[in-house]
Amino acid sequence: MTANNEMDIKEAFQRAQKGHNNKAKLVASLNSRYNKLEDKTIFHEEFVHYLKYAMIVYKREPTVENVMEFVARFSTSFQSPPKTEEGEERPEEEEEEEEEEDADDDHPFLSFLFNFLLESHKASSHAVRFRVCQLINKLLGSMAENAQIDDDLFDRIHQAMLVRVTDKFPNVRIQAALAMTRLQQPKDPDCPTINAYMLILENDSNAEVRRAVLSCIAMSPRTLPNVLKRTRDIKENVRKLAYQVLAEKVHIKALTIAQRVGLLQQGLHDISETVREVVHSRLLPAWMLRLDGDVTELLHRLDVENCAQTALDTLQAIFRAMPTEELLQSRAQLDNRKLVPVDSLSCETVLHWRALCEFIKAKGDDGDELLDQVLPDAATYGDYLYGYLKAVPLLSEEQRADFNQLELVMTKEFISQQLIHLIGCLDTNEEGGRKRVLAVLQEMLALPQTPSSLVSLLTEKLLTLIPDDHRRIQTVAEIISDVREPIMEASQPLDENTSRRQQVQLAEVKVCILEAKQSLEDCIVAQDFSRAAELKDSITELENRRNQILQETAESSQPADKEIHAEKNDPETLLRCLIMCAELLKQMSIKTRIGPTISALMSSLVLPSIANAHPAVRNMAVVCLGTCTLHSKELAKTHIVLLLQIAQLDEVKIRISALRAIIDLLLLFGFQLLSETAATQTAPQSQSPDRQEEDAAEEKGAEDTAQSILVMLSRFLDSEVSDLRTEAAEGLAKLMYTGRISSAKMLSRLVLLWYNPVTEDDTRLRHCLGVFFQLYARESRVHQEVVEEGFLPTVRTLMNAPATSPLAEVDINNVVEILVDLTRPSALFKPSTNREEVCVHDYLAVRMCGEMLKDPSAPEVRLYAKTLSSLELSRDETVRKDLQTLLQQLVQVVKDRVCLRALEKMVHQLVDAREQAELLSASALQPLNVNADEASTDDPSKSAKRAKRGQRKVYSAKAGRRPSRRAESSEESDGENVPESVPVVRPSRRAKTPALEKTKLDLITRINQEANMS
Repeated sequence: MTANNEMDIKEAFQRAQKGHNNKAKLVASLNSRYNKLEDKTIFHEEFVHYLKYAMIVYKREPTVENVMEFVARFSTSFQSPPKTEEGEERPEEEEEEEEEEDADDDHPFLSFLFNFLLESHKASSHAVRFRVCQLINKLLGSMAENAQIDDDLFDRIHQAMLVRVTDKFPNVRIQAALAMTRLQQPKDPDCPTINAYMLILENDSNAEVRRAVLSCIAMSPRTLPNVLKRTRDIKENVRKLAYQVLAEKVHIKALTIAQRVGLLQQGLHDISETVREVVHSRLLPAWMLRLDGDVTELLHRLDVENCAQTALDTLQAIFRAMPTEELLQSRAQLDNRKLVPVDSLSCETVLHWRALCEFIKAKGDDGDELLDQVLPDAATYGDYLYGYLKAVPLLSEEQRADFNQLELVMTKEFISQQLIHLIGCLDTNEEGGRKRVLAVLQEMLALPQTPSSLVSLLTEKLLTLIPDDHRRIQTVAEIISDVREPIMEASQPLDENTSRRQQVQLAEVKVCILEAKQSLEDCIVAQDFSRAAELKDSITELENRRNQILQETAESSQPADKEIHAEKNDPETLLRCLIMCAELLKQMSIKTRIGPTISALMSSLVLPSIANAHPAVRNMAVVCLGTCTLHSKELAKTHIVLLLQIAQLDEVKIRISALRAIIDLLLLFGFQLLSETAATQTAPQSQSPDRQEEDAAEEKGAEDTAQSILVMLSRFLDSEVSDLRTEAAEGLAKLMYTGRISSAKMLSRLVLLWYNPVTEDDTRLRHCLGVFFQLYARESRVHQEVVEEGFLPTVRTLMNAPATSPLAEVDINNVVEILVDLTRPSALFKPSTNREEVCVHDYLAVRMCGEMLKDPSAPEVRLYAKTLSSLELSRDETVRKDLQTLLQQLVQVVKDRVCLRALEKMVHQLVDAREQAELLSASALQPLNVNADEASTDDPSKSAKRAKRGQRKVYSAKAGRRPSRRAESSEESDGENVPESVPVVRPSRRAKTPALEKTKLDLITRINQEANMS
């Protein structure tokens, strides 16, 4: 029986390797044989014996995978099938079925196999650990949904897999994470599996492991934040899977508004096309399905007032997947005039209308017919817009304290903004409609009741309808004049309260006159002449007062007969005028010169407003001044000193505006603007023979001014105000990239700022500098030389940073690695084809050697020695000889063993490269020897000599290094670090079939070899 049984198991494993075999029949046959046996122990041992042959194979061979699938199916075949409806209809047999299920769940073969696997999970071979975790994963996955296992076995599996998810090899961690899928307990706040999953998502360095956890983690309020973080993962595949998991497992109502908006902002603008496609094809359709396809309801789930652009991008993505018929279904909310009724206007409705019109407008001529069905003509829409804007109330200071009224007005302003945006979709080719829209925009800008938040947008739409710059200037200047100097009547008729007050005053004066006259008569009768004289004077004053009141009453009752222009200088009026002026200057062509109208606005509006007490007025005045100076170099030379003063003295927001203006001027005109400014501000030149000395003094003054600007920008880099620091860094990056300045010291400051932990939360600064370094260094070799000059100062600053400085936390190795990568000759956008040319890394190597020779015992010597081996050196013989000489001197003075090994390795590489170059040159001069191969094979000593180290080509140290074992194990996984395949000629199907057969692994061969040996 034993022999037959052995043959049966062996045959089953042999057949299981073939993918075309029916595994169900194999399982049934072996199961039948197993059930007939009385002693199961021998079967267990022999089964495991053959299983071990597959478990020692780490590579994902098809034969081994088939065997693993067969073992999992056979092991779980002893369990009872899941309950059926018939079983549910027979309550009398429930207890018996449960007992039978419990007995089946504790099947001895399954328990034996689990025990074997759990005893093997600590094996030293990573292949065995991988197969153990894989088989446990398959066993648990093949069990029925209502399957049960012993609590003790559950705990043992749990503990073993928790150990294996921290394995050194990523593939083992992947299988261990998948094996714990059914061990999760989402309702348990202290579930060890979920805790391990969240730890892996946060900290595992391998992307495939994070993907495996994402695919099996259970969704709960605890795990949702970790899954959301993976949408910002560094790897594209992880982000893609995170969005897929959120689309399939998470309802839109389970997310907060901020989470929904964040997902859409990141997903719709992801740098990867595949991630954006997943958001378009999976996430948005899933949300729409759960909301019954109601687009307006989706907008209700978003904060459209605070993230209008995200909502517009979302609607555009939804519309792209809709057929034309569904697009036009939204016309149901339009009336017969193709307008949304004012009573039905809401933030979501108007945004949906705007997005639909802009989407159809973007189709060009193909969308004209559709656009006519969702938008009226320009004149009708102009009247509609005018009526709604006139109804927007203007709140007083007391009304603004009421939150409900303020929220209502803000909602109306948002709707007004979207309606104004719709002007861009109108057909303004027809003269009458365009004039009507222009008239509405001009009238709304002139009205004092128009909210300030709409002034910029109204001005922008007005200027887009006027193509000529001179007409634009004239139109905006007229509107500013009407707003600031409105026409007022000389005497305004008084209201009823004022008239009643005058009548009361007149009556009081008349009563006082009567009382005084009566007292005067009494004094005369009593012959009190001194008192009578006083009363007579008071009567005279009262009569004069009565005449004055009568005159005022008569003047107020007369109709106005003339008009005057009263200039308004309140902050609200000045701010409205400055906003219109700034929008005009922004829309003007940069080639349009400053004319008399703009000059008048500068002298009467902009420059006086710079000294205004209101910060918002000053800020907008600085913006206008900076924009205006871009149109005139003379104006820039006149006012750049004023901008420099504002950038250092005013409030933060105003300083940032002035700093932006200064950066723009330097980008446009260069630092020559400062020399011309210094020349214009000096006294008239005398006709003395010392003219050259005066010119030199002027040039020195210009250099001092430029130096002072750089010092100011450098000081802003150390500012505690993050916005000011970010603006200064961005300005310096622009100036360096455009070639306006070239400073290794300033580049070093930017690198240190990028790595400084203080700027960790400043996303804009980190992103700006990260992009700048890559573009700047790869643009040209000159820029790489600047980076190379800043290498040593940067390293010195980090090495000498005190322990209390934030720079002490910076990883110097990472900084050095980045700077070396930026200066690689191969990193240039247009690398040089001349390999003999001296490159930047040559100079960098010489600099580092010189730095090490200064102090061979310094702590940074080990860093420099390690960095030398990662440089891409040129083939220039002179440079290599000089570098070899320096390295030999270093080998004699350096005492550190690690440094010595690195330096000796570098020396050997240089020697090997030179010897190979000599061999190549010699072989190029000698005739071809066809018997060279035979001679080399006949003489083993020559062959061995040829195989000595250094005979292969060594162009760069990086290409010659072998990755360490640790690096291989940390990066190896199923889906990552797969080398790119070399394009080859595709063989025919007949040639391919035998080639594939040769590569297949056959476990039976190994089994037979062991049987023969035994």
